[in-house]
Amino acid sequence: MRYMFNFHRGMFPLATDADIFPYDWVYANLRHFAEGLPFSCTLLGILLVHEFGHYFAARAYGVRATLPYLLPAPSLSGTAGAVIRLRSRVKTRAALLAIGAFGPISGFIAAVVMACVGIHLSQAVAAEPTKLVDFSPPLIIRLLESVLHPGGLAYQPSHVLWHPVFVAAWIAILITSLNLIPAGQLDGGHIVYAVSPRLHRIVTWITMGVLVVLSVTSWLGWLLWAGLLLLPGMRHPNVPDPEEPHLPLIIVAPICFVLLALCVSAKPFSHESLHEILRKVDWHELLMWARAKIHH
Repeated sequence: MRYMFNFHRGMFPLATDADIFPYDWVYANLRHFAEGLPFSCTLLGILLVHEFGHYFAARAYGVRATLPYLLPAPSLSGTAGAVIRLRSRVKTRAALLAIGAFGPISGFIAAVVMACVGIHLSQAVAAEPTKLVDFSPPLIIRLLESVLHPGGLAYQPSHVLWHPVFVAAWIAILITSLNLIPAGQLDGGHIVYAVSPRLHRIVTWITMGVLVVLSVTSWLGWLLWAGLLLLPGMRHPNVPDPEEPHLPLIIVAPICFVLLALCVSAKPFSHESLHEILRKVDWHELLMWARAKIHH
């Protein structure tokens, strides 16, 4: 509701502090309820397409699975994503590859379609809208922008007022990139394990190292993802199948990592990196404070 309210007034979705937790405003403006549906339905629809990709792949390989669960959360997107639960074991690496890959592939296609719709609905504006949080577009968004030209006008990328449908598609593309991180029990981790269980452990540790480096140089949020991969629940279960997936199924593995390259952004938000935060710390003052506390 708030994102569309801002869009109609020439403002970026997150333009002021009031846009972060606008729940009081929502309760006072329930007449705008329908205006929130384009963003919400776009995002939830893409998440469902992603999860049904997993679901139908599981069914095709005889793995019992639940229908998708949508997870609400008081976040900027309103959701913590969606999941399905597997009710029987994945017995072959071919099944693991299909289940892991067809979710992000399906979600990517849906997200690109809705991003195109969102770009068409966006408006070119004369001046850059005020932004509380800026988004760094991944390669696929830059490619779509170069072809479709938001608002149908010659424009500077920073001078576009993004429609909430586009913002929802961008969030879905970000979620796709996070799912395709090649580690642990993320979709990308399942794909790597299906290709080579031995390689999976090595790639997981390398990926965690890369995420730590990115948290220092680009976006602090990568440190959270590196920490999540250390949790015991992210350890990949054994799939006792020595047979590698064969053609044509094996082709989806490199396809998924091309999608990762298209969707990932080293700094998806304008938040500071760990290095930038540490540079702002007055270490002398902090040391003096610590010494005073110790002496006290």
